[in-house]
Amino acid sequence: MLLKYFYDTKLAQASYLIGCQATGNAIVVDANRDVAQYIRAAAEEGLRVTHVTETHIHADFVSGSRELAQRTAAQLLLSDEGDADWKYVFAESAGATLLHDRDEFMVGNLKFEVMHSPGHTPEHLAFIVTDTPASSGPMGVLTGDFVFVGDVGRPDLLEKAAKIIGTMEAGARTLFHSLQRFKTLPDHLQVWPGHGAGSACGKALGAIPSSTIGYEKIANWGLRITDEQAFVDAVLDGQPEPPKYFAEMKRINKVGPAMLGQFARPPLLAVDKLQPLLDAHVLIVDMRAADTYAAGLIPGTINIPMSRSFNTWAGWLLPYDRDIYLILDEARDATVLDTAVRDLAMIGLDRVAGYFTSDVVHPWARDGRSLTAFPQLTPADVAMRMQGRATVLDVRGVLEWEAGHLPGVANMPLGYLTEHLDALPTDRPLIVHCQTGARSAIAASVLHAHGFRNVVNMIGGFAAWNAAKLPVQRTHDAAIGAAH
Repeated sequence: MLLKYFYDTKLAQASYLIGCQATGNAIVVDANRDVAQYIRAAAEEGLRVTHVTETHIHADFVSGSRELAQRTAAQLLLSDEGDADWKYVFAESAGATLLHDRDEFMVGNLKFEVMHSPGHTPEHLAFIVTDTPASSGPMGVLTGDFVFVGDVGRPDLLEKAAKIIGTMEAGARTLFHSLQRFKTLPDHLQVWPGHGAGSACGKALGAIPSSTIGYEKIANWGLRITDEQAFVDAVLDGQPEPPKYFAEMKRINKVGPAMLGQFARPPLLAVDKLQPLLDAHVLIVDMRAADTYAAGLIPGTINIPMSRSFNTWAGWLLPYDRDIYLILDEARDATVLDTAVRDLAMIGLDRVAGYFTSDVVHPWARDGRSLTAFPQLTPADVAMRMQGRATVLDVRGVLEWEAGHLPGVANMPLGYLTEHLDALPTDRPLIVHCQTGARSAIAASVLHAHGFRNVVNMIGGFAAWNAAKLPVQRTHDAAIGAAH
């Protein structure tokens, strides 16, 4: 048996190639949209992908299962658990084999036992793996978003992201009972989860890629709690805001993702194409570094720098029904363009219609237009401004805000900012901050693109404010924005 681990750091997402070396057959579990990597890896190991499956309908990335199965002529296996709202619409047309609790299937000499593990989602499956030539008993379990290292899958996404009201507590109770069954599996089984630290599919995921059931029974809070109500209270408390695009991912993965074939590079556009796009209010994302953007920006653009969080904030802020154009840092064009297109496609943002290099900025300005800048102030400067008419806005997550914030400052998480622009003042300076300055720089660009011209970014964010030993409020007295 061969097990190969794939990990996308930006999505904090794991997928697996498991092969029977005796027969050359292999299965891919929880493939993301970059399907070429699995085909290539299988060939390098002398394997062929004969089976493709996934643990559930994913919410945080576009699944590559259907495309991978089609490109390799592999058998596609999909869950048929859950109610009618949680069935794969494309299963029949794709010729998928439907899986149910306690089903078994073979990949060469490897046996896979299906374990229905609802709670995170109603249709969720785990796969118990046995290398039959080596042992009659299993060696590991692919847990998807059911059990992570140090955490368990959150049961509130159906309500918070998919807007299916009244499902959080029921999901939490279902998850509790699924975990009791999971704990009856042998302690020696390895645990191969679908996500690691940084994923929004849980609240305290560990950074270690795998574990064992025995260790998780000792160290994982979700498996240690034995009282159902105590578990429900704990699992629903302190969950981070689910990114807005999760609902779109659920829809795409349920009805069937578009077949990409490859990540297509969009055309390079000349400077004379920029103004007509701005006049048409087309969405243009400037990917230069935040400081560079703040010092000279084209009005109407927004700034999402290329970073580890690029596709997270793109998913929060960019629409799925409109074309997107990019402005890239000219010094990094060769690597950034392909990375950006891939990152956007991984979360279903396929409509990248063209791009400019950053050398378009100054020629555009020389044609009689003016670049704009927004100031950046230190925490000490902000503290002085707070005594006047300036409004300060904390764009961190609610949990961060609750742990400590500037006195009297309201919270409006960056991802929800555009939904609450009407609540913000236009007659005074608007100072934004986050934890270190990265999110607030994006927020400043979004506000500016929506007509707020007196926007200021606080350098270094709350971390710098705290380091300067300026006053911090740790109560719930300040107003929380409507996004809470």
